[in-house]
Amino acid sequence: MRGLAIALLGALALGPTSPAAGEAREAERFDVVVVDAGHGGDDHGARGKGGLIEKDVVLDVAQRTAEALRDTGIRVVMTREDDRFVTLEGRTQLANEQKADLFVSIHANASPVRGARGIETFFASPEATDEAALDLARAENLAFGEDAQPPAAGDPLLAILGDLIATEQLSESQEFARMTQRRIATQESARSRGVKQAPFVVLMGVRMPAVLVEIGFLTHPADEKALADEDERARLARGLAEAVVAYRARYDARRGLAGGSRPAAAAH
Repeated sequence: MRGLAIALLGALALGPTSPAAGEAREAERFDVVVVDAGHGGDDHGARGKGGLIEKDVVLDVAQRTAEALRDTGIRVVMTREDDRFVTLEGRTQLANEQKADLFVSIHANASPVRGARGIETFFASPEATDEAALDLARAENLAFGEDAQPPAAGDPLLAILGDLIATEQLSESQEFARMTQRRIATQESARSRGVKQAPFVVLMGVRMPAVLVEIGFLTHPADEKALADEDERARLARGLAEAVVAYRARYDARRGLAGGSRPAAAAH
């Protein structure tokens, strides 16, 4: 666990708040997004009573999102493009090696609480919004194994980690989470549960703004029915793509790069 905490500290120390990295990226346009479809392979994730499986739903939404983003000229890198398990290290390493401008992880939720439903968007923080958010982060982290856990309370590295993510990267992640939530949770069929924070290790390990989106509860009959529908999956993908495009415009404008032509996205 301590080794993972040190790795997280190293990733954040090399993030956008590092002077050298900030100077190098100062004049660069927003052009690369990593789209992360949760789970995969033997890790099925949540399962609905109607038989819908999280790994399949989120892969479909991720692929639709990637296609929509590529149509706008953004280069998209997917952590998985088929039904395979990808390790935590593999996901975060890919994003960091690609020097992505944004990391979007897509999941579907589950809960033993009767009536729990809707969409929520998370950004990383050592402190969770509430117990439900903390439980969800623990469950998602455990999908990668016992070692994929944030430092425990009382660990001195936790205080350092907290200081590091209370930076531009945290602020940008929170901003993008709000933009995302507004665009994908506006329909009656997708009641908004709001923007929350929790210690998701997959978000803490990347060196760019990052969010994790829970697109609905497979354990709720209405949500499962909605997520089985292609129109709803297409709506979610459009909303995610629109949020990224809006964030890109704001990102470039802040760097004095608004407007101008963009190269076409390469096929992947």
